[in-house]
Amino acid sequence: MLFNSLFSVVFALGTAISCLSQSIQTGAEQTEAYFPKLKKNKKVGVVANQTSVIGSRHLVDSLTAAGINVAVVFGPEHGFRGSAGAGEHVNSEQDSKTGIPIVSLYGKNKKPSPEQLNGIDILIFDVQDVGVRFYTYISTMSLAMEAAAEKGVEFLVLDRPNPNGNYVDGPILEPACSSFVGMHPVPIVHGMTVGEYAKMVNEEGWLAGSIKAKLSVVACKNYSHSDAYVLPIPPSPNLPNMESVYLYPSLCLFEGTAVSVGRGTNKPFQRVGFPALKGQVEFTPVGVSAAPNPPYKNELCGGYDLDKFAISYIRHYRGLYLLWLEDLYQRYPKQDKFFNSFFDKLAGTPKLREDIRAGKNTDDIRASWKAGIVEFKKTRKKHLLYPDFE
Repeated sequence: MLFNSLFSVVFALGTAISCLSQSIQTGAEQTEAYFPKLKKNKKVGVVANQTSVIGSRHLVDSLTAAGINVAVVFGPEHGFRGSAGAGEHVNSEQDSKTGIPIVSLYGKNKKPSPEQLNGIDILIFDVQDVGVRFYTYISTMSLAMEAAAEKGVEFLVLDRPNPNGNYVDGPILEPACSSFVGMHPVPIVHGMTVGEYAKMVNEEGWLAGSIKAKLSVVACKNYSHSDAYVLPIPPSPNLPNMESVYLYPSLCLFEGTAVSVGRGTNKPFQRVGFPALKGQVEFTPVGVSAAPNPPYKNELCGGYDLDKFAISYIRHYRGLYLLWLEDLYQRYPKQDKFFNSFFDKLAGTPKLREDIRAGKNTDDIRASWKAGIVEFKKTRKKHLLYPDFE
């Protein structure tokens, strides 16, 4: 009876979310707003992946069909077609469909070089983000915008809704923890679309040398930060559904620990566990295309499935859910081996790790973020393009 009631709630929420999504129009879909400027003998570069679509057609295919000169495509982490696993090396190549050269922006070459932008008049960014600091698409966007500014190339963002755009939470990134999984002084969940984030980075002087890009944004229509939005295409191989997208801000912190987040199973970022844990479920990670070498590969793990919790609760909780982190730290058999060197980069500060080790509770930890979030929201507010959630 309880399961049937929960299913009904989840189904009703999913239906409501889908209806809201259908009324939202992305920047890419508003071709009348940017196609004309691209047709004036412009040589165009595009930062895109599998989410860069207009309806069912890829943005690059739509541009070329309209006679627009797409000279180069830059692919972020996971590649142009989005098939590479997290952290996997992505080779530069040529698109088999169009013959357009594809340059990887993941690996050693995270920023377009001046040579790669030679002759380019305008660089378009159209990638679906999930609104989390350590999801690397906003780092790719920032570096691409920086490269465009240094080269005098226009930078155009085709905006898309943020599926986690209805809250702001987490510690502010400290400079000592800056990396490709966190470049700017923002909380883990920033509550901004990529268009808003680009405006903030550009106008706050966060590009190298405080250089300013010639930036323009085609904003979404019929969108506000309170709206739920179902992603029509998975944003990366290990975020296959909305459950994983909603859980990702909280569960990705486990990537800096000895806990599996379900990579190499049919529920990536929807379960947690490790071999010694006596949990609700058992699972064995295996090598798959999305995760060739997942933690605990071929080892039986005990753990918890959180996918039902995602839709029924986590979106409406509107915050990082730390109880799992606190609990599994306490239950891990070798606590001195629980955290690895990546955790502080994900958290953006060593303080979260220190607080968990000190046994502080969620309320005390969250209270330590409050002042930073209040200040960040003042900055954020200046760059919003849509009605806010508060």
